[in-house]
Amino acid sequence: MSSARSPKLTLMFSPEGPSLRELAVQALSSVEHGYDLLAPKFDRTPFRTPDAVLEAVASALARTGPFDAGLDLCCGTGAGVDVLARVCRRSVTGVDFSAGMLAVARRGERSAGPAVSWVRGDARALPFAPGAFDLVVSFGAFGHFLPDELPGLFAQVHSVLRPGGSFAFPILAPPRPTSPAFWMLLGFDAVMRVRNALWRPPFVMYYRAFRLGDVRRELEWAGFRVGLQELPEFGRRGDGSPRVRMVVAVRS
Repeated sequence: MSSARSPKLTLMFSPEGPSLRELAVQALSSVEHGYDLLAPKFDRTPFRTPDAVLEAVASALARTGPFDAGLDLCCGTGAGVDVLARVCRRSVTGVDFSAGMLAVARRGERSAGPAVSWVRGDARALPFAPGAFDLVVSFGAFGHFLPDELPGLFAQVHSVLRPGGSFAFPILAPPRPTSPAFWMLLGFDAVMRVRNALWRPPFVMYYRAFRLGDVRRELEWAGFRVGLQELPEFGRRGDGSPRVRMVVAVRS
């Protein structure tokens, strides 16, 4: 849950974060190469899922676990793997298609816990045996998939989960049209669409393409029973709806 005024946005433009030039080069690359370039400074940008969200998801999963084998889908530098390590007993795997992000993840210091492995692979064609995991999580990755890719993505997750296994991820309530955040995200998506219309290879990152109603329908079509859990740490909006929820899709 980052905002235009978050401390991480300040870090992005400090010597510790990427420069405007580096971000421009990344945005004119493919998604894979762009994240290879960004990887060394990724954890100092707003693109990384905030620790508060990771902590809330870990706490929610701990109430329903423990689990045996977990997979962090599109793991990036490994923040979600740290969540899995708290709730999985046997093994944890991170998969990402960016070699640069995985290189940073492998260098991370981790306390004793389940065995951790890192795999380079495409989430749309997961290189794992059927039923290899009983928990899959993902954080902040879905904006990199076009809507027509979701059925295949969710089918892949379904295939690597054991019967009764769970696919869990947080989802934020969309900003209201009267809020600055709504227009900022709308503008960002418009810029990305223009960029992709004029420049190749495309860089897929659309913040408004992942809508809960569509996601729920696609998960159900893929064979999941879909539930929602409020993450109470983030409170409620003025209309009483949760600010942040966790989608828990259980393989039938």
